[in-house]
Amino acid sequence: MEKLIDQIKQGKVWSIPGGIHPPGQKLQSTTQAIARLPLPDKLVVSLKQHIGANGKLIVEKGQQVLKGQALTKPSGNWSVPVHAPTSGLISDICPMPSAHPSALPELSVIIEPDGEDKWCELNPVPDAKALSHDELVGIIHQSGIAGMGGAGFPTYVKADTRKAIEFLIVNAVECEPYITADDMLMREHADGIIAGIELMQQLLSPQLTIIGIEDNKPDAIAAMKQAAQHNDSIIVQTVPTVYPSGGEKQLIKLLTGKEVPSGSIPADIGMLVQNVGTLFAVNQAVHEGKPLIERVVTVTGNTIHKQGNVWALLGTEIKHLLDCQGFSPVPQQRVVMGGPMMGFTLPTVRIGVVKTTNCILAPDHQELAEPGDEKACIRCSACADACPASLLPQQLQWFAKSKEYDKLNEHNLFDCIECGACAYVCPSEIPLVQYYRVAKAEIKEQQAEQIKAERAKERFEARKERLEREQEERQNRHKRKPAAKSDGEKQKVADALARVKSKSDDKDSKSAVAAAIARAKAKKQGAELEPDNSEVAKERAARKEQARKYKEQKALEQGEEGVDKDDKKSAVAAAIARAKAKKAAQATEENASAETDAAPKDDKKAAVAAAIARAKAKKAAQAAENQTEAEEDSAPVDDKKAAVAAAIARAKAKKAAQAAENKTEAEEDSAPVDDKKAAVAAAIARAKAKKAAQAAENQTEAEEDSAPVDDKKAAVAAAIARAKAKKAAKEQAQSDDSSQQTNDSSAEADAQPQADAPESNEDKKKAAVAAAIARAKAKKAAKEQAQSDDSSEQINDSNDEADAKPQSDAPESSEDKKKAAVAAAIARAKAKKAAKEQAQSDESSEQLDDSSDTDDSSDTDDSKPQVDEPESSEDKKKAAVARAIARAKAKKLQQEGNDKS
Repeated sequence: MEKLIDQIKQGKVWSIPGGIHPPGQKLQSTTQAIARLPLPDKLVVSLKQHIGANGKLIVEKGQQVLKGQALTKPSGNWSVPVHAPTSGLISDICPMPSAHPSALPELSVIIEPDGEDKWCELNPVPDAKALSHDELVGIIHQSGIAGMGGAGFPTYVKADTRKAIEFLIVNAVECEPYITADDMLMREHADGIIAGIELMQQLLSPQLTIIGIEDNKPDAIAAMKQAAQHNDSIIVQTVPTVYPSGGEKQLIKLLTGKEVPSGSIPADIGMLVQNVGTLFAVNQAVHEGKPLIERVVTVTGNTIHKQGNVWALLGTEIKHLLDCQGFSPVPQQRVVMGGPMMGFTLPTVRIGVVKTTNCILAPDHQELAEPGDEKACIRCSACADACPASLLPQQLQWFAKSKEYDKLNEHNLFDCIECGACAYVCPSEIPLVQYYRVAKAEIKEQQAEQIKAERAKERFEARKERLEREQEERQNRHKRKPAAKSDGEKQKVADALARVKSKSDDKDSKSAVAAAIARAKAKKQGAELEPDNSEVAKERAARKEQARKYKEQKALEQGEEGVDKDDKKSAVAAAIARAKAKKAAQATEENASAETDAAPKDDKKAAVAAAIARAKAKKAAQAAENQTEAEEDSAPVDDKKAAVAAAIARAKAKKAAQAAENKTEAEEDSAPVDDKKAAVAAAIARAKAKKAAQAAENQTEAEEDSAPVDDKKAAVAAAIARAKAKKAAKEQAQSDDSSQQTNDSSAEADAQPQADAPESNEDKKKAAVAAAIARAKAKKAAKEQAQSDDSSEQINDSNDEADAKPQSDAPESSEDKKKAAVAAAIARAKAKKAAKEQAQSDESSEQLDDSSDTDDSSDTDDSKPQVDEPESSEDKKKAAVARAIARAKAKKLQQEGNDKS
């Protein structure tokens, strides 16, 4: 460190990378002393004139203020107050355009000066050395002093640093062209600047203070050396004229040879930098008690007749400065706040002067030409060579355009001091600095949003923890610690548990244990245990069970009595079921008839069609049988409902048999003359009739099994059904035996292998006669089955009609039931008699048919027609007539039987 100090005292200066040498243009504004301007018509004092939070407004509209009176008070981080530049009236407090390239409105206080320029009460400090550190920092803070070199960083923050400061660097370089405010201030107020430096030395206690001044300011250098000659710790150092040597980090490198790491501040390496204008304001605040209300501003440019430096009150509109210095605007005139390198064009001249305003430049078109159109980068690397921070401006511009913020941070974007050297040397006239400014603003906004989100998350988690803690406290507040049990209470509980365990064989042991435990818990505060009443509980449960059984029995009796009231509904439901079954049988019969009528004349096709029709009829009969069985299984115990279900089943069986009979007749009518096919058809018909009889018998037995034992009507009906089924089965068996013999002989004849000689005509005639006999017997069996079913159906229908009559409200008496049973027996006897007469008439007609068939066969044998001669048409007509007469007789007898029943 001693070696470094010796080198500095000997006047050694280090070099910096990059830098440019633009024209100085400083002589125009240094020919005259700093001038004072007349009071403006109004002052627009912005509340935000520095880096940090705005102060809290402590005045209001219409209030009279004095010069130097505070308009705001500090609030928040890095907040400093603003003061009234002169005495006057606050005419308004409203947003006004800010000193920014965007001119976004900022809250401002508008003061109308009264012309008196009357100060408020000032508090100068005669002996600053007697002030403590905190008192001195407080005076600087309340005076509203911020960095006046361009950044606007609050001075009290730098002065209150807790880090050890080795070197205090005074920035008096003022390297940007046209600006001479610091130069003129050092020439005229060097003593005040040195006094401010000594106050900062009192606060920071640095080992050495270095004042850096460019070698193009000889008058300022002489004035500062003269003022600082009494203080050996202050050194005035001359540096080469190069832009931007006035940058904070660049100046440290020039004067000390040390570099500030990326992302760090000078205080991290024991350095602190202050501007000469800031130090002069510190001197006025402490020794004179004046807050920061004015500063030196350079007003220059070819359109200004009186170029020079002026004392400008904060809040003075730029227009007032220009007018006082003889402004002659040109077409498309530009006015720049700041220098040509780092300044920005003002959108309006109605913007007030702020603490960081050091220059107002009003050039003409020749002096500061308009920038041309941006062209593509030619990768000349001139920008990288000129960068004083050793950055890569071209790469940063590409990342800024593509908004790759992570890569911008990796390439140290925030080390850029926005000096404009890269844009100054760019042959493509790319506004590089503008890209960097936009990218910085977006990154800062993004970081602010992230910080805001993290704080919101922390607040949410803290609130959640607080709510959970409060909820837990509320729950614990209502909980009471269980009282300790005494030995007597524990013994009572043990005794109760022992009694419960001794009764473990009882059915209610679990409930007794639970009751004992509950009683023990309820009496834990010292109450005596209740007596054991488990026996009483058993008796109560038995009484409840007995009452439940009595209620169930009573409900069952009432249900049986109520069943009689449902007779009407049951009868109606049975009638509907019979109608549906009848309709289904008719549809099946019509389909079979249609298929039979549409059968082709060809023998083989006719046989196939007949077989299909018979299969369909068989399937319909099976479906009816299954439905009948299902209805019988689900039939209620009620007597009348059982009778109705049995009648429905019989009607369905009868209709199935009628359908089979109709199909047989249709097959006989359309059957071909071929003997073998006729025999096959007859055999199928016999099998079908036999199956229908078996189904009827099974149905009758099922009805008999499901009928109640104590029902007279059901017993009578079951007996009649069994008798009919037995008779039909016996007749069917006899007809089957005879037809089977004939069929077997026919089948044997068919099955015999053919000889070389053709079959004789006599054999063919015998086969035809046998087939005709078989068909007649099958037809007779089907008719008898249908007639027996019809008679039983009529009897059942009469019973159903009697049952379906509406009942009176009073229950039926036993005498009425007996009368109804007698009437039903009489009706069944009449039906049985009619069936017997019908059977006798059928037997007589069958004998006539057999004799006729026999005669036909004998005639056939006697006549012995030739083999090749076909049967005559006359014989066919006779056979057809005989069959028609037989069918007519059968229908007539059936009708007579129906009328009798």
